[in-house]
Amino acid sequence: MRAMIAFRDFALRRGERLLLSKVDLALHAGWRVGVIGRNGTGKSSLFAAIRGEVEADRGDIDVPTRVRIASVAQETPALDDTALDFVLSGDAEVHAAIQAEANAFANEDWEAVAEAHQRLEALNGYDAGARAGKLLHGLGFTPDTHDRPVKAFSGGWRVRLNLARALMTPSDLLLLDEPTNHLDLDAVLWLEQWLLKYPGTLLLISHDREFLDGLSTHTLHLHDGTAKLYTGDYTAFERQRAEHLRQQQIAHDKEQAERAHLQSFIDRFKAKASKAKQAQSRVKRLEKLAGTEAVRVERALRIEFPAPDRLPHALLRLADADCGYRPLSDRERGEGTMAAEPSSGASRHLLPEGEGKMHTVLHGASFILEAGDRVALLGPNGAGKSTLVKSLVGELELLAGERSSHPDLRIGYFAQHTVESLREGASPIDHLADIAPGVATQQLRDFLGKWSFPGNRAFESVDSFSGGERARLALALIAWRKPNVLLLDEPTNHLDLDMREALAEALADFDGAIVLVSHDRHLIGLVCETFWRVADGQAQPFDGDLDAYAAWLRTRDASADGKAGGKRKAAEPAAVSKPAGKARKANPVKLAQAESRVAELDARVKALDAALADPGSYDAGGERLAQLNREREAAAAELAEAEAEWLTLYDAA
Repeated sequence: MRAMIAFRDFALRRGERLLLSKVDLALHAGWRVGVIGRNGTGKSSLFAAIRGEVEADRGDIDVPTRVRIASVAQETPALDDTALDFVLSGDAEVHAAIQAEANAFANEDWEAVAEAHQRLEALNGYDAGARAGKLLHGLGFTPDTHDRPVKAFSGGWRVRLNLARALMTPSDLLLLDEPTNHLDLDAVLWLEQWLLKYPGTLLLISHDREFLDGLSTHTLHLHDGTAKLYTGDYTAFERQRAEHLRQQQIAHDKEQAERAHLQSFIDRFKAKASKAKQAQSRVKRLEKLAGTEAVRVERALRIEFPAPDRLPHALLRLADADCGYRPLSDRERGEGTMAAEPSSGASRHLLPEGEGKMHTVLHGASFILEAGDRVALLGPNGAGKSTLVKSLVGELELLAGERSSHPDLRIGYFAQHTVESLREGASPIDHLADIAPGVATQQLRDFLGKWSFPGNRAFESVDSFSGGERARLALALIAWRKPNVLLLDEPTNHLDLDMREALAEALADFDGAIVLVSHDRHLIGLVCETFWRVADGQAQPFDGDLDAYAAWLRTRDASADGKAGGKRKAAEPAAVSKPAGKARKANPVKLAQAESRVAELDARVKALDAALADPGSYDAGGERLAQLNREREAAAAELAEAEAEWLTLYDAA
């Protein structure tokens, strides 16, 4: 098996700090390698070295020059390009050929048109738009967002666009650094299936153990300046590493016993002439012992949510609630108050234009939370999970229906803005003192120490904290208040594997009720017992576990793809994504008519493609080519509309 990447005595620094040294290993073509290690061990720096962006401090890293590397850009400029075109541009050759064809038609350069068309045929470029649309659809972009400019999307959705663009890029080696951050569970499950079919070599940095277990054929563990390669997924790595550490400790204990025995003999007989030769022999033997290190046990993270002071049975209730967003009142507009809007980039969740309009996300939601309940909310981003949580918290006023709660209700609420709201320049002690006035500093320090802010770390400014440290502090502030209900919206973003495990254990031991939104299946599986699906304007119980939900998603997507298979020639976004919202019921006659129309238009587009590919068409001159191109564009547009109509009818059938 040929090596895709080879490290030879490789060492890497970041500033004065030595991240890795004496790395000698090879990663082979076709492997899917999970790259793991605590934050700061050099995972992202290793990726930068593979891309050629940083040089080795010593040794070599060999990546064949012919290897095409794709990775996710860290930033996205505020572009006017549409989302679909931005993703499509990931395939640079196809994108250039499409632009060349468009320019040639604009200039009526028919020879250039012929060259561009032949180039697109050779690159399978006429399917590129459909491929880009499928990537957008899989990552949660609804059809109405495909033509929105990149600059109109929020930061989290731009991260998804960068991911889609990287997946669109033809590559032999794909580097993904925390690709599941900013994804919902639906998108994570879709991405896992996409990557399983990826034919190249995959290097994946992730703190999501279920994601790693589902993908990795090998695991590269970065620890204490070393990089060790294990065969198998994350669970296999844990098992092998535990055995390796056990054997290392046994060897160390055995060596220490031998050292003590040799030293005892030397001390006893070194002064005796008759034993001097034997004593000297044992001195040499002692010097040759390998010096096996004792296992340095990493301090296991341990956090806890204190038991609530009061835990009534009936905690919180929504009855026939319409959840959503209202426009600003005249008073609020005058005071410059910002409207409460969801963070989703989906256009269907933007507040409608005009005065006096309500934007309802969920209709008629009835939700009861009792002591001991552990509920996971499932569904795509933008469908209303965060809206439901905000309505339960009381952050969003209900548009209709009723919210009631027990007088002793005490909510601990974690959302992304919780992390962002930490005060610049303030320390963990400062933040805790704000909510615990009059409490002795030592008591605050003791509490923060339990959340891995020991010693002087409790007095350092949060400005220098990593995203994981900020999230940990936000959770600690919630725990201090001793809530009896935890409403957690994506609490694991930026947390490493050890901290995620500690959080899962703490939540499993928590006595109160939990409502959890997370893309981390390991966390959900350990904590939650009840599942609700939030989608299509409804919040309803889901009868099954996470495996059943994943199977249901695959069946749903396969059904839609199977029905529309072979009919997606045109590069139109509507032809690759299901329309949002609830479709009206359609009878079989209308469905059959729609399917027939799709087949007819698909055949028309193929015939026009064949005509455009025929060299004889170019002998007739520019007018004939222009006419064929106009006919193809019109047919493709009709096909896109027909497929969208067919999908709507199919979903409603």
